[in-house]
Amino acid sequence: MNSGIFRNSIVYLLIILAVAALVFSIFSTPTTSNDLDLTSVAEQIRAGQVKKISIDDDELLIEYRQPSRADARSRKEPGVSLFKTFEQLGVPQDALSQVEFEVIPPSAWSDWGTLAITILPLIIFGGLLFFMVRQAQGSNSQAMSFGKSRARMFTGDKPTVTFDDVAGADEAKQELTEVVEFLREPEKFISLGARIPKGVLMVGPPGCGKTLLAKAVSGEAGVPFFSISGSEVVEMFVGVGASRVRDLFDQAKRNSPCIIFIDEIDAVGRHRGAGLGGSHDEREQTLNQILVEMDGFETDTNVIVIAATNRPDILDPALLRPGRFDRRVVLDRPDWVGRKKILEVHARGKPLAKDVDLEALAKTTIGFSGADLENVINEGAILAARKNKKQITMADLQEAIEKIRLGPERRSRVISEEEKEIVAYHEAGHALVAHMIPEADPVHKVSIIARGGAGGFTMFLPEDDQTLVSESEFKARLAVGLGGRAAEEIMFKDVTTGASGDLESITRMARAMVTRYGMSKKLGPLTFGDKEELIFLGRQLSEQRNYSEEIAEQIDFEVKNLVEEAHQRALQIIRDNLDKLKAIAIRLMEEETLDAEQFAAIFAEEPAGEPGEPSPASSGRAVDAPSGGEDADSPSPAAPPNIAPLPA
Repeated sequence: MNSGIFRNSIVYLLIILAVAALVFSIFSTPTTSNDLDLTSVAEQIRAGQVKKISIDDDELLIEYRQPSRADARSRKEPGVSLFKTFEQLGVPQDALSQVEFEVIPPSAWSDWGTLAITILPLIIFGGLLFFMVRQAQGSNSQAMSFGKSRARMFTGDKPTVTFDDVAGADEAKQELTEVVEFLREPEKFISLGARIPKGVLMVGPPGCGKTLLAKAVSGEAGVPFFSISGSEVVEMFVGVGASRVRDLFDQAKRNSPCIIFIDEIDAVGRHRGAGLGGSHDEREQTLNQILVEMDGFETDTNVIVIAATNRPDILDPALLRPGRFDRRVVLDRPDWVGRKKILEVHARGKPLAKDVDLEALAKTTIGFSGADLENVINEGAILAARKNKKQITMADLQEAIEKIRLGPERRSRVISEEEKEIVAYHEAGHALVAHMIPEADPVHKVSIIARGGAGGFTMFLPEDDQTLVSESEFKARLAVGLGGRAAEEIMFKDVTTGASGDLESITRMARAMVTRYGMSKKLGPLTFGDKEELIFLGRQLSEQRNYSEEIAEQIDFEVKNLVEEAHQRALQIIRDNLDKLKAIAIRLMEEETLDAEQFAAIFAEEPAGEPGEPSPASSGRAVDAPSGGEDADSPSPAAPPNIAPLPA
């Protein structure tokens, strides 16, 4: 880089010198309006007007006898005597004798200056031409290196990330730890007849630590580590990607044992022949070269390929077979133990207050990825700094979670008292129905403060990380999702657009119950609709109908029945507990936000409860996705995550 700057500086300096020399050569011999030819000078000598003539090589400086008259310049013919020229022009000797002649001796500096003025521009322009040729050669060499690999090589001497910086993915760390041991102590495995794995494919949702784990492998392995992205390989010119892959593996073989990391391999490893208009020659040639390099004729090299993707479904089957990617490491969203470890990693070196409970935070961040948890700590620190605090408190971190889930508070939003009342009863309906149904998640927080696109929200507390959802729990969530609309119907005899997001969520959930989970008694334990992914057609055309129109009508009927049943259930609960609904809504209009203890206190005021009524919710449980309060004046608000995501 420094040599390039130095080279460019020289070029700029030569350009400046060339321009200066050209300007000097133009203006070095000043021209005046008093320049005369020799005939005029001869006439002036005959008239006795000339006092002195100074001869400087071929230049003549003429001084007149009249002091007020300006000097003039003239020029004699080179190589010819000035006196002989005047005789030919008819100037008598007595007139010449009246003029004083002075010959100025030539200066060595003037000769060198004349030479420099003549030669210097040629030298400078020659130098510029030389640098232009060299630059063209450099561009040509860059063009020749177009097919070279752009992978970045790390030696591992100064690791920035190690396995200690990766938490919540113990199984994945174990798999990659063995890869590191393969490279460090190959004899330990070769003595038992084990073969070094050719490749490791890391699969998982975005933000779960795939690239971070690869960086940790780079820091732990102690061998050369080549890192490249899939998009850096593919070019618009056919054959360039394959050339770069060859060059990458050639470099790796020269530095073996080593590791090659390809991030976002789906950019180059897509299924071949899947396009509508035929194949993509460049991508397919690049993929073919990767396949050959990973398991071709030369298979005795200690080069391990690690790749990362969040779209394993679109990768070519030849890339996934044993012998190429022998291991598939899945990095899923962490459970609460993993979330606690991740929070501990990101909380290192940060001034946390004594009231911060990372275990409670881990339980209140169900569904968060590692990147989300890092963002929680960072947003908490930003909120604490905004309030000029010296430490990060639990309240800051709780507010950060709500901000990440729903967006920042919009306390400046001006709404009418009527709209505020509607939002309060809407959120009270969600909370009341959730509290009265045993299968529903406990209420953690209710608020009518606008956040993001929601006019209010209700947060729930699942008992634990949940991978299986029962039919009764689904029906409870449907009823909870319709609690806000049911409250509006009963209290105001009208409905608003505030439930649009709720309706979207429960409709999607009810259809999944019928078509994916077999929870319809009429249709039975069947699934409807193929989920075959059409790679280049997008998600809108990914589901193929494999059932008749008659079955489609039955599906619609069953979905409608589920939603209507949940609606009637929510209406009945609110009618039976109308006093509690009003109490919750009034408290919300007064205080704007109710936490779990304040909400439970409303029901604790009445010792006798209905049969089957759950005990009041307690704080410290995990927060589920927030619920469905929406902007009451928004015709199409964003769908809130008011119900736990459906399991895959």
